[in-house]
Amino acid sequence: MLARPNGTDIWRQPDHPERAATSAEDDPVDADEAEEFIRLFHAEHPEAGDVARRVGWVRAEIGMTGTYQHTTAELAFGARVAWRNSARCIGRLYWRSLLVRDLRAVHTASDVARQCVTHLRLAGNGGKIRPVITIFSPGAPGRPAPRIWNEQLIRYAGYPAGENPEHGSPTLGDPRYRGFTSAVLARGWRAPATRTAFDVLPLVVETAREGPTLFELPRDAVLEVPIIHPELPWLAELGLRWHAVPVISNMCLVIGGVPYPAAPFNGWYMGTEIGARNLADEHRYDLLPRVAEGLGLDTGSEATLWRDRALVELNRAVLYSYAAAGVSITDHHTESRHFLMHVDREHRAGRRCPADWSWIVPPVSGSLTPVFHRYYDTDRLRPEFVLDPVSAHRGQHGGPAQFRAEDRRAPGHRDVWNHIDPMRRAI
Repeated sequence: MLARPNGTDIWRQPDHPERAATSAEDDPVDADEAEEFIRLFHAEHPEAGDVARRVGWVRAEIGMTGTYQHTTAELAFGARVAWRNSARCIGRLYWRSLLVRDLRAVHTASDVARQCVTHLRLAGNGGKIRPVITIFSPGAPGRPAPRIWNEQLIRYAGYPAGENPEHGSPTLGDPRYRGFTSAVLARGWRAPATRTAFDVLPLVVETAREGPTLFELPRDAVLEVPIIHPELPWLAELGLRWHAVPVISNMCLVIGGVPYPAAPFNGWYMGTEIGARNLADEHRYDLLPRVAEGLGLDTGSEATLWRDRALVELNRAVLYSYAAAGVSITDHHTESRHFLMHVDREHRAGRRCPADWSWIVPPVSGSLTPVFHRYYDTDRLRPEFVLDPVSAHRGQHGGPAQFRAEDRRAPGHRDVWNHIDPMRRAI
């Protein structure tokens, strides 16, 4: 059950002039892209039957309705292969293990939100994180799909902490989400009476009929890990923590030309995503100066490498904390070796394995990992996860986006949709 902060489980906007924005839903599905997917599915599932008959059926359905419906098996296969094809993901060795939840019959904002909560509990799994994707109704011509504004189901609020919030004042919490935080506050979210640096933001679900609706995530669905250090007890006094299940929620899953804008999914964290990005980036929590101070490092010169030394200890703390809490996490050295195992398996299966070097190489000790010392295929493959420009704008600004007509074209348009990795969760 969703929490009830105002005597109800949701905040509704009395008026919602900005109907659920559409993108690929406006256009009929590309029949050639649909056939490409159906043939891929049958090639990897020979037992599925006559491919020509299925292709003919799909083309006829597109001709009549502008879209077509995937079978349950096609949907599950498409979601797993979209992960397999994610060029910026280092964790693809486990693509076959993705648990696919087919919730295409779910349309209302409250039902979407409740199933997102269920997703968090299933994926959290008492700390033994499971890769899960929950797929809601697809977009179609004249029938916009639901959308989730949040970049991830769990993110922390960012509040202006100074007297002049308009002029670059410090932030309490995550600076990346100051705009989103301001927007949900304006829409009726009641932040905790005592604000902290780790207040979980509400979930915002938008549908064409209901507009944007806010939902508080129940505390028992938000698994968090306090950050401590095996040798530095003072680090615990900083009061740091991070959530355990990184569920990306603003990516559009595209299978055979059919867009699923609401398809939240997760893997598990690689430690550097938290320790070297979320907590360390200057535009995020920017904790390296505080860690360096605690270590007694000389920060007067870059030549002392104080940032590097502080970064290593912060990453040690993250890995140690998750292990101590019994929560799944992986280090960048192990995951780099696993990724090359995946590349080898794909090549032996006769498949290309696209990879973006700049994302595959970890943000800490890159040259010490085996993924650093090689080249990769860069071809884009489908099915795929792509960034939905509508949801992306909502996730950053919490408000309606204005797009030109050409910005709403098919989700495969690389310049518009900014193909990015679904399982690289740091930014």
